[in-house]
This record gives sequence, C-alpha cells and structure tokens, in this order.
Amino acid sequence: MESDDNHLTPAPRLIQISAEEAADVQARFFAQVYGWMAAGLGLTGGIALFASSSPELMQFVFGTRFVFLGLIIVELVIVGFLSARIFNWSLGKVQAAFVGYAALNGVTLSCVFLAYTSASITSTFFITAGTFGIMSLFGYFTKADLSGWGKLLSMAVIGLVLAMVVNIFLNNSVLEIITSFIGVLVFVALTAYDTQKLKQLALLGVTDGEETGSKASILGALTLYLDFVNMFLFLLRLFGSRR
Repeated sequence: MESDDNHLTPAPRLIQISAEEAADVQARFFAQVYGWMAAGLGLTGGIALFASSSPELMQFVFGTRFVFLGLIIVELVIVGFLSARIFNWSLGKVQAAFVGYAALNGVTLSCVFLAYTSASITSTFFITAGTFGIMSLFGYFTKADLSGWGKLLSMAVIGLVLAMVVNIFLNNSVLEIITSFIGVLVFVALTAYDTQKLKQLALLGVTDGEETGSKASILGALTLYLDFVNMFLFLLRLFGSRR
C-alpha cells in the first residue's frame, strides 16, 4: 500500500471574497490539482510499463529485497518531506520532488505488469478512474461536512496496514480478501474526504500568493494521486487476473 498523508496545511487566512469568486478560485485550483495528478499517474504508468519490459532492470529491482525495500523507503521519505516541508521549499524543488516520486513509484509498481494480465490491469484502471471520479465529484459538490471522517479514516488506514503486515507472515488468502475489500472502501471514502478538504487549500493562492497556491495544488495532486493508486492496487488484488 502506498503511503498516504492527510495533513493538508497550512489553513488559509480568512479573506473577504464573494461566493462566486471563491468558486472560481477553487475551480482553477482543482484544474491544476487534477492536471498534476494526471501527469503523475501517466508518468508512473509509463515507467512501470517500460521497466517491466526490461529483464535487467527487473532483476536489479526485485533480485534482492534490499534494493526494493530501499526504493520504498526513499518513496516514503519523499512523501514525508513533501507533506511536511512543501511550503518551505521553492516551487521548482516541489515540482521536481513530485515528478521524482511519480517516476520512482513507476519502478516499484512495475511488478504489477509481471503479476497481472494486461487486460485486467486496463479494466481495473478504468474501474478505479470511474470510482475515483464519482467520489471526488461527490466530495467537491456535497454540502455535507465530511471533516468528521478524518479520525475514523486515519484509524482505518493504521489498522489496514497492521493487518497487511500480519498477513505477510500468515499468508492467509481470506485475510487478504478482507483487507483488500476494506482497503477499497477506505480509499473510496478518503477520495471524497480529501477532495473536500482540498477546497480549503484552494484559497491559499489568494491569501498567500500565487506561488504558495501552486505548491498547494501539487500537495493536493499528491494526496489524490495516493488515493487513486491505493484504490487501484486494492481493486487489482480483488479482481485482477494473475499471470
């Protein structure tokens, strides 16, 4: 499971703008968010496909546990630093870190093309895209306050990770199905929750300047990228056809 961070900070300062102006700002912000997210997913998918076709690269990455685990650790470090330090870095550094993470993730996810058939990967991707789109639109347009979901979803993610770690040793197929099903539900809910929460960040471009707004859009893209990838991986575990 890819790491997921839901601490979207800092909160924008209070400003006096009309509802129409706020809606316009949010629409432009989400255009950037989805643009960066789509670019990240495209880069990840392209590199994963390329890497899976190179036996030498596959041997290097998956030949020993140390290399693969090392890459995972580097990914976690990048996500951690981006989430914690993004507003202290230059915009160029933030963009490079996001692109670097998406590229590196493509290398580690190349195993998907080795484990599952191309047809099931494609069909699962479109199922994920449709589900993600519906839930993100729900999070964007709903008038309900989803902020109460935060703590529950955070605890669910922690429990999910612990269950998956335990199952590494148990190798129980029933537990794998259960964790995969729960994982889909959790990241479906997180997609709506994170989308609504990102609407608050949209105003940073107004209150703190255009560059801060651009950084916030990349943070938003990273958040939704992680929701999408995790949802895809759990759906693939449930419905994917293995080679």
